[in-house]
Amino acid sequence: MSGFSELIKSFDKTRDYMRDFFIYGCKVRNDFKRKSSRTYDDEKRRVESWLGGFLRYADSARGRKISICVDSGHIHENPLYQAYYSKSFTDNDIRLHFFITDILRDMAPISLRELTEELDRRFGIIFDEQTVRNKLKEYTDEGLVLTERYGKTAYFRLSDERADELFGGTAGLADAVKFYSETQKFGVIGNSILKSLGLKNDIFFMKHNYIVHTLEDEILLKITEAINQKRFVVLRSFSSRQRHSAAPSERENLVLPLQILSSVQTGRRYLAGYIPDYRRFNSFRLDTIKSVKLAERAENYELIREKYEKNMQKCFGVSFGERRDSGTVVPIKITLHIDEKTEGFVIKRLYREKRCGTVEKVGENTFAFTADVFDPFEVMHWAKTFIGRIVSVEGGCDAAREMFFRDICRMGKMYAENAENGESEENNDNIQ
Repeated sequence: MSGFSELIKSFDKTRDYMRDFFIYGCKVRNDFKRKSSRTYDDEKRRVESWLGGFLRYADSARGRKISICVDSGHIHENPLYQAYYSKSFTDNDIRLHFFITDILRDMAPISLRELTEELDRRFGIIFDEQTVRNKLKEYTDEGLVLTERYGKTAYFRLSDERADELFGGTAGLADAVKFYSETQKFGVIGNSILKSLGLKNDIFFMKHNYIVHTLEDEILLKITEAINQKRFVVLRSFSSRQRHSAAPSERENLVLPLQILSSVQTGRRYLAGYIPDYRRFNSFRLDTIKSVKLAERAENYELIREKYEKNMQKCFGVSFGERRDSGTVVPIKITLHIDEKTEGFVIKRLYREKRCGTVEKVGENTFAFTADVFDPFEVMHWAKTFIGRIVSVEGGCDAAREMFFRDICRMGKMYAENAENGESEENNDNIQ
């Protein structure tokens, strides 16, 4: 029986455990159906060793729930970065790292054959040329080793760039990396640079920092690579509605990624892409994507991109509705009463957040928002933020209007402000 280790081989598996059990905090030990309960215990111990005091325990009728509890405005470093520093290595990985860098420091540039022979001569260990070649390719891709060709032979040498020298000669660079490490995509790169220099982010604290995004960065990296190369990807994902189920069903689609969208309301990130099998555009939440594999190039990329730009003009959010390449849109009109003397800030917000819609003053203290959209539900979710100022809702679809009215009634009951029957009927008549 293999012993427990804090190191991991597959980040994908660890990301799933951290996301489902410790970030959303909805599942308990009995919900773990993938392998034995011992596997869940090992993953829990790993997360506990990485995150320490950031875990919260809550007992329920179903069992103990464990979740991550972090106030991002009071931490100098995203604690989820620890998962990236826990990859396991083989003995050969460790030996080759130090052996190769030691030889390249003394004898560069050097060919693959010469390097393999020097490993045998200097350290008395015979490595297969293919093993050494793979390690050199890995370091070349990461920028640690540079390749030079003389004729048909490739020669290798260490990169001359040193982080300590770069930071020592550039004023303010350390502060810039500290800011980047906590605010940008792939911030773990900035964090790793700081760690290599023995520095910490002791300046910037982010009140609204979506720390969970770092678990999506590996997926995001592959998607951005596909976008740059105009290639399809084989995308394996599950529905966000099944997140809390013990075994959510997964689906696999061939998708042409076109853009990464970020919600300013929830902070969630989405992939907008085209699914050729269904001849439609769709969006996928990044936190529901299990894996991404690069596929063939898109020969008709520019044509698809042009259709996408036209479709985005009718998207209020990230939903393309049930449409295919193109189709009819749904008109919707929302009339609002806003006091122009005392609520100028609300009017400014209305104009600022209208997106693909238009705003028109139709009377004294009365404004009309109109839009032609694929998914009226997204407009209705936004309209709820103007509760107390909505005069009428017209157009859209029956289901969206019914959902809106039903939610208003539920909110009224929640706050013990039930309207009288006559008033409820009057409100219902304005939602047409």
